[in-house]
Amino acid sequence: MRAFITGATGWIGSAVVDELLSTGHQVIGLARSEEAERVLTAKGAAALRGDLDGLDALRRGAARADAVIHLANKHDWGDQAGSNRAEHAAVEALGDALAGTGRPFMVAAALSGLVEGRPATEADASPAFGPDSNRGGGENLALDYVAKGVRTVIMRFAPSVHGRRDWGFVNFLTTAARERGVSGYVGDGSAAWSAVHRTDTARLVRLGMERAPAGTRLHAVAEEAVTTREIAEAIGRSLALPVVSVAAENAGAHFGFVGGFFASTMTATSDATRRLLSWEPSGPTLIEDIDTGAYAMV
Repeated sequence: MRAFITGATGWIGSAVVDELLSTGHQVIGLARSEEAERVLTAKGAAALRGDLDGLDALRRGAARADAVIHLANKHDWGDQAGSNRAEHAAVEALGDALAGTGRPFMVAAALSGLVEGRPATEADASPAFGPDSNRGGGENLALDYVAKGVRTVIMRFAPSVHGRRDWGFVNFLTTAARERGVSGYVGDGSAAWSAVHRTDTARLVRLGMERAPAGTRLHAVAEEAVTTREIAEAIGRSLALPVVSVAAENAGAHFGFVGGFFASTMTATSDATRRLLSWEPSGPTLIEDIDTGAYAMV
């Protein structure tokens, strides 16, 4: 297949590009800059200049492809409302371009906010609808296109998609530990995150593109629950820093924007995903990655 990928040079997207190219697929990557274009072409992928606000470019990319993998998101924490609206518009533009084709439409989504008091499953629907909701209600909007002849597949990613050179949540926690001189967890550290290695995630995206039925929700989850205290202790070991509890009311000041996430449990199962696609994660665990220095030099 020829896949059009938004976020093609991002943390997950760059691994997906590598996975697709190594398994015989072709890639057109959305490139926001000359540097992104250079990176993509050096790998053997094609590049299409544009960004999430350039809806015409999104439509052109989708029209040229056999599949669309939408991984980009503005993630502008200072203008979350604007990020949500941009996501809604991007999903709508891509979906409209694919309507009636039967082609795969892979859409990235998050696991947070789905349910309370238990791990989320693939059967749990997102409560977010409309451009002013979380991630612009993109998951439900994309699923609406199933009735319009699109093979929509939702990819829900664990809060920690980890690996060497990760710039996501665990990197921010590691940076806070360096700056504060201690590795912290919130409260008693019983809040927990699901986790998955980046290479396992990329393989799951490919399998979903190739084989997942329309309307499927996939969970990129290798470890259902890693406690935040375990994460903090591993960061402490890797940086040779003491490990301390941080009061919930001080989490924002101590950790920055990631403090609210670190105080929250964000867990999910992936049993249905594994059965459907015979996907078995094989990469290192989150704690193994931290312990072996994946974040010590970030």
